[in-house]
Amino acid sequence: MAIPGDPVIAGFHPDPSVCRVGDDYYLACSSFEYFPGVPIFHSRDLVNWTQLGNVLDRTSQLVLPPGTPSSGGVYAPTLRHHDGRFWLITSNVPHGGTLLVTAEDPAGRWSEPVHLPDVLGIDPDLAWDDDGTCWCTVAGIDQLRIDPVRGTALSAPKRIWSGTPGAQAPEAPHLYQVDGTWYLLIAEGGTERGHGISVARAPAPDGPFEPCPANPILSHRSTDHPTQNTGHGDLVRAADGSWWLVFLGVRARGGTPGWHVLGRETFLAPVTWSDGWPVVGPVGTVPSTPAPSPAPVGAAQGRDDFDTTELHPRWISVRARPPEDVSLIERPGWLTLRARGGSLDEPTVTFVGRRQEQHDVRVRALVDPGVGRGGLAVRLDEAHHYAVELGGGEVWVRARIGPLCQRIGSRPVTGPVVLRVETWSSGPGMDHPRQEPDVVRLGYEAPDGEFVVLAELDGRYLSTEVAGGFTGRVIGCYATADAIGVDWYDYRVLGSLDRAEVVDDDLVDACTEVVDA
Repeated sequence: MAIPGDPVIAGFHPDPSVCRVGDDYYLACSSFEYFPGVPIFHSRDLVNWTQLGNVLDRTSQLVLPPGTPSSGGVYAPTLRHHDGRFWLITSNVPHGGTLLVTAEDPAGRWSEPVHLPDVLGIDPDLAWDDDGTCWCTVAGIDQLRIDPVRGTALSAPKRIWSGTPGAQAPEAPHLYQVDGTWYLLIAEGGTERGHGISVARAPAPDGPFEPCPANPILSHRSTDHPTQNTGHGDLVRAADGSWWLVFLGVRARGGTPGWHVLGRETFLAPVTWSDGWPVVGPVGTVPSTPAPSPAPVGAAQGRDDFDTTELHPRWISVRARPPEDVSLIERPGWLTLRARGGSLDEPTVTFVGRRQEQHDVRVRALVDPGVGRGGLAVRLDEAHHYAVELGGGEVWVRARIGPLCQRIGSRPVTGPVVLRVETWSSGPGMDHPRQEPDVVRLGYEAPDGEFVVLAELDGRYLSTEVAGGFTGRVIGCYATADAIGVDWYDYRVLGSLDRAEVVDDDLVDACTEVVDA
């Protein structure tokens, strides 16, 4: 059960879009440069969510070339249920344009994509009126009628509303018919601290639109609320007639300006109606009598022994996952990673990871480098990552921050080694205005299980406020030479007792070597 005020889907799960079918809710999120694309979730209560799979799970649906920049790729999907089918429309930026897929079962298999060359812009939305006309609205906010089956435009784009005059980045449109009136929900103000949600209404899907006098109906700008950057929302009516809003937000930590490291997460708030306008209630309020959800497919934390033939849908890779480079069959019971790129700095690196969903975590992996090289990394993008790397009888930490790259704390090792990463948040208070959001400790385990810390690094450099972009941390294993094997991967959330065990011993003195960036 989620705690009120916490995200309902934690970690890098931005731009949520939701729909209800009977007593079931389904939700999809952006995935940007990661493959497979568009994670999709199921819930019975809007609070407890289970990942069913990924909508774009094969290369015939989604191609992310090496030239796809970090925070490029798959932007803001819209998920809808119409005429007995699920419909999902999204954008692949900058190479793939707008695409639409359908499925009878949201767990898949989803169709091959229909491309819509006349739909220009990000954040495409789908809505059908009473006579079956399909309306597509995109960031801007422009709208056109389309044939969603053939992917053709039935009208020219028309600017219908652009939000509050002077507000930047009108985007994330969602169009709804509620009791005979059409409502257009948008995000505006940019996806940073000024983010917000505004709404307008009209007698017809194409306007004319009247803005709500209370806009923005949701924003935490200039407040001390622990959830910031609130925006990009989607409305859903529950089976009991109540209304709810899913939206993205961040949980910043540390001093000024505050750094968020987990990415933009999915939050929930109640919605009531007053004078024909939606009113958003306290963020984090949850349904009073939530129904139990089915047991999740894999817990939020736990160990993966790689003893199946397919990876759980939570595992994601950078831009591609060629089966010849990522295998659970080549060495049964192990995840085999074969190098494509020579370092984490390269867009083609072989990497398999999962989103960091909590601030205080411990991740361990038993890695056999063989004659190869690889390790365990905390990744934000090509230019911002920390890793504990193994190969040639050595283990060391590699830290990349923008144009600077440093190798730290080399130690001799033999055989398969348990690599370990821990992240420790700074907590709600701060000791000074530049207090880091968290500390990242990287190292390996000695044969007796002792954690040998090779580096303890400031987490702000793996944050969106430093690196830019739209994603969050992903922690996973990678190969940069030949091939490595991973016997198991263990993700654990740390608590107060774990924190009490950490002592501020001096880090091991290590010869530090600057390597080429």
